[in-house]
Amino acid sequence: MDWDDIRYFLSVARAKQFSGAATRMGVDTATIARRISSLEKSLNARLFDRLRTGCLLTQAGERFLATAEELESQILRAQGDLTGSDVDMNGTVRIAAPDGFGSLFLCPRIGDLKAKFPSLTIQLVPISRAFSLSKREADLAVTIERPSEGRLVARKLTDYSLHLYASARYSDLHGLPTSMDDLSNHCLVTYVPDLIFADQLVFIPEVYGPSFKRIECSTVVGQMQAVKGGAGIGVLHDYAADRDQELKVVLPSVVFDRTYWIVTHADLNGLARVRAAIDYILDQVRAEKSIFKRQ
Repeated sequence: MDWDDIRYFLSVARAKQFSGAATRMGVDTATIARRISSLEKSLNARLFDRLRTGCLLTQAGERFLATAEELESQILRAQGDLTGSDVDMNGTVRIAAPDGFGSLFLCPRIGDLKAKFPSLTIQLVPISRAFSLSKREADLAVTIERPSEGRLVARKLTDYSLHLYASARYSDLHGLPTSMDDLSNHCLVTYVPDLIFADQLVFIPEVYGPSFKRIECSTVVGQMQAVKGGAGIGVLHDYAADRDQELKVVLPSVVFDRTYWIVTHADLNGLARVRAAIDYILDQVRAEKSIFKRQ
């Protein structure tokens, strides 16, 4: 049995399609198909049911997945023990982060990490409701909840604050609320309720009731642009909105405090490429810690 075949199997199992696995592995779909066929032949078992929309693990595939992931963990632990080796810096590190932190803070700064390690491929992906580090869907993650299950290593990244914001255009046309009760007289820019992946994103639960006028947007970047355009009042991250001259804080005494955590799987925590990304993110946050909490 070839370990490379198992790597391709894991990629397909996680992507649930050959094309997605091929993209992540940097090969074509024919290579993926050949590798899976080779593995199935060596195991004398069919591992995937091919569907028009992708592929699903068979019962044999589900059983083999547990074995493959344990083997992967052992190999990753062995790689982590190779201290001083630069081999991992030539690979890929996938960072999962909430839209706010990823797009508004990390993206403008990620070029410095690439410049420091030119051979490292950096992938930044959004966190979704079904996201799982245990299934190796990312090498590390920035989360707004501290994980309580799984073999995960978590450390606090930073506390941060959010406030209600509006644009000058909105203020001129509609005025601004003078109390929380007055919010019902305004249009609010919020998340799409069924796409909220963490309870911490529900800042004002009552605004999702029928008496509130809303514009719902699934991304933080979209919400910020809608608020800037005068569409309504929204809860925005202070580290991005407070420095934007087009926006003003509404009801300054109303503040929402949250925390970012940086998390990785225990088997990946010692890998050089993962440590490099974690250390970089920690350094960037420490250097600009003052922007995360509005004074």
